[in-house]
Amino acid sequence: MIPSTQFPMIAAFVSLLSLQIGAAFAKTIFPLVGTDGVAALRIGISALLLAIVFRPWTAKFQATYWPSILIYGAMIGLMNLLIYRAFLHIPVGIAISIEVLGPLGISLLSTKRRTDIIWVLCALIGVLLLPFNQADTALSLTGVIYAVLAAICWGLYIKTASTVSQLGSKGVATGMFIAALFMVPIGTVQAGPSLFTPHILMLGLIIALLSSAVPFLLDMYALKRLPRSIFGILMSASPAVSAIAGAIILDEQLSTLQWFGIAAISLACIGASFTKKA
Repeated sequence: MIPSTQFPMIAAFVSLLSLQIGAAFAKTIFPLVGTDGVAALRIGISALLLAIVFRPWTAKFQATYWPSILIYGAMIGLMNLLIYRAFLHIPVGIAISIEVLGPLGISLLSTKRRTDIIWVLCALIGVLLLPFNQADTALSLTGVIYAVLAAICWGLYIKTASTVSQLGSKGVATGMFIAALFMVPIGTVQAGPSLFTPHILMLGLIIALLSSAVPFLLDMYALKRLPRSIFGILMSASPAVSAIAGAIILDEQLSTLQWFGIAAISLACIGASFTKKA
Protein backbone atom coordinates (compact mmCIF):
# COMPACT_ATOMS: atom_id res chain seq x y z
CA MET A 1 0.00 0.00 0.00
CA ILE A 2 1.34 3.46 -0.95
CA PRO A 3 1.97 5.72 2.08
CA SER A 4 -0.33 8.72 2.14
CA THR A 5 2.65 11.09 2.10
CA GLN A 6 3.55 9.83 -1.38
CA PHE A 7 0.24 10.70 -3.03
CA PRO A 8 1.02 14.43 -3.48
CA MET A 9 4.31 13.56 -5.19
CA ILE A 10 2.56 11.06 -7.46
CA ALA A 11 -0.08 13.66 -8.25
CA ALA A 12 2.58 16.22 -9.21
CA PHE A 13 4.39 13.74 -11.46
CA VAL A 14 1.18 12.60 -13.19
CA SER A 15 0.37 16.27 -13.72
CA LEU A 16 3.74 16.74 -15.39
CA LEU A 17 3.26 13.76 -17.73
CA SER A 18 -0.26 14.80 -18.67
CA LEU A 19 0.78 18.41 -19.28
CA GLN A 20 3.71 17.63 -21.58
CA ILE A 21 1.92 14.92 -23.57
CA GLY A 22 -0.99 17.31 -24.01
CA ALA A 23 1.38 20.07 -25.17
CA ALA A 24 2.91 17.87 -27.86
CA PHE A 25 -0.50 16.64 -29.00
CA ALA A 26 -1.81 20.22 -29.17
CA LYS A 27 0.87 21.12 -31.73
CA THR A 28 -0.54 18.52 -34.13
CA ILE A 29 -3.71 20.57 -34.64
CA PHE A 30 -2.06 23.97 -35.15
CA PRO A 31 -2.66 23.64 -38.92
CA LEU A 32 -6.41 23.32 -38.28
CA VAL A 33 -7.18 26.31 -36.03
CA GLY A 34 -3.85 28.04 -35.34
CA THR A 35 -1.97 28.50 -32.09
CA ASP A 36 -4.47 30.96 -30.61
CA GLY A 37 -7.37 28.69 -31.58
CA VAL A 38 -5.80 25.73 -29.79
CA ALA A 39 -5.14 27.87 -26.70
CA ALA A 40 -8.76 29.01 -26.74
CA LEU A 41 -10.02 25.43 -26.99
CA ARG A 42 -7.78 24.30 -24.15
CA ILE A 43 -8.73 27.12 -21.79
CA GLY A 44 -12.37 27.48 -22.80
CA ILE A 45 -13.27 23.79 -22.52
CA SER A 46 -11.28 23.42 -19.29
CA ALA A 47 -13.14 26.38 -17.79
CA LEU A 48 -16.48 24.85 -18.81
CA LEU A 49 -15.62 21.45 -17.33
CA LEU A 50 -14.41 22.91 -14.05
CA ALA A 51 -17.45 25.19 -13.82
CA ILE A 52 -19.85 22.25 -14.27
CA VAL A 53 -18.10 20.17 -11.64
CA PHE A 54 -17.22 22.77 -9.01
CA ARG A 55 -19.73 25.62 -9.55
CA PRO A 56 -17.34 28.47 -8.74
CA TRP A 57 -20.18 31.01 -8.67
CA THR A 58 -21.23 29.54 -5.31
CA ALA A 59 -17.89 30.44 -3.69
CA LYS A 60 -17.51 33.42 -1.38
CA PHE A 61 -13.87 34.48 -1.45
CA GLN A 62 -12.44 37.09 0.85
CA ALA A 63 -11.55 40.33 -0.91
CA THR A 64 -7.87 39.83 -0.10
CA TYR A 65 -7.75 36.75 -2.34
CA TRP A 66 -9.07 38.41 -5.50
CA PRO A 67 -5.80 40.02 -6.64
CA SER A 68 -4.12 36.59 -6.56
CA ILE A 69 -7.07 34.96 -8.33
CA LEU A 70 -7.06 37.57 -11.09
CA ILE A 71 -3.29 37.30 -11.63
CA TYR A 72 -3.53 33.51 -11.50
CA GLY A 73 -6.21 33.46 -14.20
CA ALA A 74 -4.40 35.97 -16.38
CA MET A 75 -1.16 33.97 -16.15
CA ILE A 76 -2.93 30.74 -17.11
CA GLY A 77 -4.24 32.35 -20.28
CA LEU A 78 -1.06 34.19 -21.24
CA MET A 79 1.19 31.24 -20.42
CA ASN A 80 -0.77 28.99 -22.79
CA LEU A 81 -1.02 31.56 -25.56
CA LEU A 82 2.69 32.39 -25.49
CA ILE A 83 4.04 28.85 -25.24
CA TYR A 84 1.88 27.66 -28.14
CA ARG A 85 3.20 30.52 -30.24
CA ALA A 86 6.71 29.42 -29.23
CA PHE A 87 5.92 25.84 -30.31
CA LEU A 88 5.12 27.14 -33.78
CA HIS A 89 8.72 28.32 -34.25
CA ILE A 90 10.92 26.03 -32.12
CA PRO A 91 10.76 22.39 -30.89
CA VAL A 92 8.55 21.66 -27.91
CA GLY A 93 11.47 20.45 -25.78
CA ILE A 94 13.46 23.63 -26.41
CA ALA A 95 10.46 25.87 -25.68
CA ILE A 96 9.69 24.14 -22.39
CA SER A 97 13.37 24.25 -21.40
CA ILE A 98 13.26 28.02 -21.74
CA GLU A 99 9.85 28.31 -20.09
CA VAL A 100 10.95 26.39 -16.99
CA LEU A 101 13.50 29.13 -16.32
CA GLY A 102 10.58 31.16 -14.93
CA PRO A 103 9.95 28.91 -11.91
CA LEU A 104 13.72 28.48 -11.56
CA GLY A 105 14.15 32.25 -11.36
CA ILE A 106 11.44 32.49 -8.69
CA SER A 107 13.24 29.83 -6.65
CA LEU A 108 16.65 31.51 -6.94
CA LEU A 109 15.35 35.01 -6.18
CA SER A 110 13.79 33.78 -2.96
CA THR A 111 17.11 32.60 -1.49
CA LYS A 112 20.33 34.39 -0.53
CA ARG A 113 22.78 31.48 -0.53
CA ARG A 114 26.09 31.85 -2.34
CA THR A 115 25.79 28.32 -3.69
CA ASP A 116 22.89 29.51 -5.84
CA ILE A 117 25.45 30.92 -8.27
CA ILE A 118 26.21 27.32 -9.24
CA TRP A 119 22.65 26.74 -10.40
CA VAL A 120 22.55 30.07 -12.22
CA LEU A 121 25.68 29.09 -14.14
CA CYS A 122 24.28 25.62 -14.81
CA ALA A 123 21.09 27.10 -16.25
CA LEU A 124 23.12 29.57 -18.31
CA ILE A 125 25.22 26.76 -19.79
CA GLY A 126 22.03 24.90 -20.64
CA VAL A 127 20.55 27.92 -22.40
CA LEU A 128 23.76 28.46 -24.39
CA LEU A 129 23.66 24.86 -25.62
CA LEU A 130 20.05 24.98 -26.84
CA PRO A 131 20.76 26.69 -30.20
CA PHE A 132 23.17 23.95 -31.35
CA ASN A 133 20.87 21.82 -33.47
CA GLN A 134 21.66 19.11 -35.98
CA ALA A 135 20.86 21.16 -39.07
CA ASP A 136 23.23 24.04 -38.20
CA THR A 137 20.36 26.51 -38.57
CA ALA A 138 19.70 29.36 -36.16
CA LEU A 139 17.06 28.90 -33.49
CA SER A 140 14.10 31.15 -34.26
CA LEU A 141 14.39 34.39 -32.28
CA THR A 142 10.62 34.81 -32.42
CA GLY A 143 10.10 31.41 -30.81
CA VAL A 144 12.68 32.15 -28.13
CA ILE A 145 11.04 35.48 -27.25
CA TYR A 146 7.63 33.83 -26.90
CA ALA A 147 9.15 31.12 -24.69
CA VAL A 148 10.87 33.72 -22.47
CA LEU A 149 7.60 35.60 -22.02
CA ALA A 150 5.87 32.30 -21.19
CA ALA A 151 8.61 31.68 -18.59
CA ILE A 152 7.78 34.96 -16.87
CA CYS A 153 4.09 34.02 -16.81
CA TRP A 154 4.88 30.56 -15.41
CA GLY A 155 6.92 32.10 -12.63
CA LEU A 156 4.03 34.37 -11.67
CA TYR A 157 1.65 31.41 -11.93
CA ILE A 158 3.71 29.43 -9.42
CA LYS A 159 3.74 32.37 -6.98
CA THR A 160 -0.03 32.85 -7.11
CA ALA A 161 -0.95 29.15 -7.32
CA SER A 162 0.13 28.54 -3.74
CA THR A 163 -2.32 31.22 -2.58
CA VAL A 164 -5.16 30.11 -4.84
CA SER A 165 -4.64 26.47 -3.77
CA GLN A 166 -5.88 27.48 -0.31
CA LEU A 167 -9.27 28.17 -1.87
CA GLY A 168 -9.58 24.62 -3.20
CA SER A 169 -11.15 23.53 -6.48
CA LYS A 170 -13.46 26.54 -6.68
CA GLY A 171 -10.42 28.80 -6.76
CA VAL A 172 -8.95 26.82 -9.66
CA ALA A 173 -12.25 26.94 -11.53
CA THR A 174 -12.55 30.69 -11.01
CA GLY A 175 -9.03 31.28 -12.29
CA MET A 176 -9.67 29.17 -15.38
CA PHE A 177 -12.89 31.09 -16.08
CA ILE A 178 -10.98 34.39 -15.89
CA ALA A 179 -8.44 33.01 -18.38
CA ALA A 180 -11.25 31.91 -20.73
CA LEU A 181 -12.83 35.38 -20.70
CA PHE A 182 -10.03 36.79 -22.87
CA MET A 183 -8.59 33.63 -24.47
CA VAL A 184 -11.75 32.41 -26.21
CA PRO A 185 -12.32 35.73 -28.07
CA ILE A 186 -8.65 35.82 -29.14
CA GLY A 187 -8.80 32.25 -30.46
CA THR A 188 -12.11 32.84 -32.22
CA VAL A 189 -10.67 35.82 -34.10
CA GLN A 190 -7.86 33.64 -35.46
CA ALA A 191 -9.74 30.39 -36.14
CA GLY A 192 -13.22 31.65 -37.02
CA PRO A 193 -16.30 29.36 -37.07
CA SER A 194 -14.15 26.25 -37.61
CA LEU A 195 -13.24 26.44 -33.92
CA PHE A 196 -16.74 25.22 -33.03
CA THR A 197 -17.10 22.23 -35.38
CA PRO A 198 -17.71 18.87 -33.63
CA HIS A 199 -14.39 17.37 -34.77
CA ILE A 200 -12.35 20.32 -33.52
CA LEU A 201 -14.27 20.51 -30.26
CA MET A 202 -13.55 16.82 -29.61
CA LEU A 203 -9.83 17.38 -30.19
CA GLY A 204 -10.07 20.41 -27.93
CA LEU A 205 -11.67 18.30 -25.20
CA ILE A 206 -8.74 15.87 -25.29
CA ILE A 207 -6.24 18.75 -25.09
CA ALA A 208 -8.19 20.44 -22.30
CA LEU A 209 -8.23 17.27 -20.20
CA LEU A 210 -4.55 16.45 -20.76
CA SER A 211 -3.13 19.96 -20.61
CA SER A 212 -5.32 21.94 -18.23
CA ALA A 213 -8.14 20.35 -16.26
CA VAL A 214 -6.23 17.34 -14.95
CA PRO A 215 -2.80 19.01 -14.40
CA PHE A 216 -4.10 22.14 -12.71
CA LEU A 217 -6.28 20.18 -10.29
CA LEU A 218 -3.41 17.83 -9.48
CA ASP A 219 -1.12 20.84 -9.00
CA MET A 220 -3.53 22.35 -6.53
CA TYR A 221 -3.69 19.07 -4.59
CA ALA A 222 0.11 18.74 -4.56
CA LEU A 223 0.87 22.38 -3.72
CA LYS A 224 -1.36 22.23 -0.64
CA ARG A 225 0.58 19.24 0.70
CA LEU A 226 4.14 19.63 -0.58
CA PRO A 227 6.78 22.28 0.17
CA ARG A 228 7.29 24.49 -2.87
CA SER A 229 10.89 23.25 -3.09
CA ILE A 230 9.80 19.61 -3.48
CA PHE A 231 7.20 20.60 -6.05
CA GLY A 232 9.94 22.44 -7.93
CA ILE A 233 12.17 19.36 -7.93
CA LEU A 234 9.40 17.26 -9.50
CA MET A 235 8.70 19.92 -12.10
CA SER A 236 12.40 19.95 -13.00
CA ALA A 237 11.73 16.98 -15.24
CA SER A 238 9.52 19.16 -17.50
CA PRO A 239 12.18 19.90 -20.16
CA ALA A 240 13.21 16.25 -20.52
CA VAL A 241 9.63 14.94 -20.55
CA SER A 242 8.56 17.54 -23.12
CA ALA A 243 11.54 16.72 -25.34
CA ILE A 244 10.71 13.00 -25.20
CA ALA A 245 7.04 13.72 -25.96
CA GLY A 246 8.07 15.94 -28.88
CA ALA A 247 10.32 13.22 -30.26
CA ILE A 248 7.65 10.51 -29.99
CA ILE A 249 4.54 12.46 -31.00
CA LEU A 250 5.99 15.11 -33.33
CA ASP A 251 9.23 13.47 -34.49
CA GLU A 252 11.20 16.51 -33.30
CA GLN A 253 14.81 15.36 -33.19
CA LEU A 254 17.30 17.23 -31.02
CA SER A 255 21.08 17.21 -31.19
CA THR A 256 23.30 15.75 -28.49
CA LEU A 257 24.29 19.26 -27.37
CA GLN A 258 20.65 20.28 -27.09
CA TRP A 259 19.94 17.24 -24.90
CA PHE A 260 22.89 18.26 -22.71
CA GLY A 261 21.41 21.76 -22.53
CA ILE A 262 18.04 20.39 -21.43
CA ALA A 263 19.78 18.21 -18.83
CA ALA A 264 21.75 21.22 -17.51
CA ILE A 265 18.58 23.30 -17.09
CA SER A 266 16.85 20.41 -15.32
CA LEU A 267 19.86 19.99 -13.04
CA ALA A 268 19.76 23.71 -12.23
CA CYS A 269 16.09 23.43 -11.25
CA ILE A 270 16.74 20.40 -9.06
CA GLY A 271 19.78 21.99 -7.43
CA ALA A 272 17.98 25.25 -6.72
CA SER A 273 15.07 23.38 -5.17
CA PHE A 274 17.33 21.28 -2.95
CA THR A 275 19.26 24.37 -1.84
CA LYS A 276 16.05 26.15 -0.96
CA LYS A 277 14.85 23.12 0.98
CA ALA A 278 18.11 23.02 2.94
